[in-house]
Amino acid sequence: MLEVLDRFNHPCTIVTKSAGVLRDLDILERMAKRRLVSVCISVTTLDPALARTMEPRAPTPARRLCAVAELTRAGIPTGVLAAPMIPGLNDAEMERILEAAARAGARSAGYVLLRLPHELRQMFEAWLNEHAPDRAKHVLSLIRQTRGGQLNDARFGHRFSGSGAYADLLARRFERAARQWGFTESRVGLDCSAFRVPADAKQGLAEAQMTLGF
Repeated sequence: MLEVLDRFNHPCTIVTKSAGVLRDLDILERMAKRRLVSVCISVTTLDPALARTMEPRAPTPARRLCAVAELTRAGIPTGVLAAPMIPGLNDAEMERILEAAARAGARSAGYVLLRLPHELRQMFEAWLNEHAPDRAKHVLSLIRQTRGGQLNDARFGHRFSGSGAYADLLARRFERAARQWGFTESRVGLDCSAFRVPADAKQGLAEAQMTLGF
């Protein structure tokens, strides 16, 4: 897919928790030179034990930060997303995550408050009661404080950051840490003017349309 985007000069931002993005480093480098790509890697925690419990199949925090450093060295605009931030479980790490990201060379940073739409509510409660039973009640209470008394708030403008005193405090903490570690750069501006359909691709599309027409 990335090869197709490169060929069409199609701008994109890749958001991932996988260091596997480095497999396409050569393509990313080409696209970055034309301002066609940026990468954002999520870091949930810096604690290896908590990482194994929360995301057992994902790369370790150290591996993700190494990926940030490699992408940055290759000239690819790279940011870090502290996500999801779970009140009472990993949100105390926010400042340390931003510090580690800055030291790895990240150019931008963001965060997302835990979202629990649909069946994820039941799945998260079951996971919490299994892996952190002593903290489950407190964590769920804090989440409700950020979601108007519920475990989720799907309203546009609220779903990623929450509302209420606890959510406001988290936002202020992020803003302060972002300033401290130099994350003042806004989202990387990509070149949306270079998109073109290659001539051979146009021919292929035309042939496909003719086939469908019959």
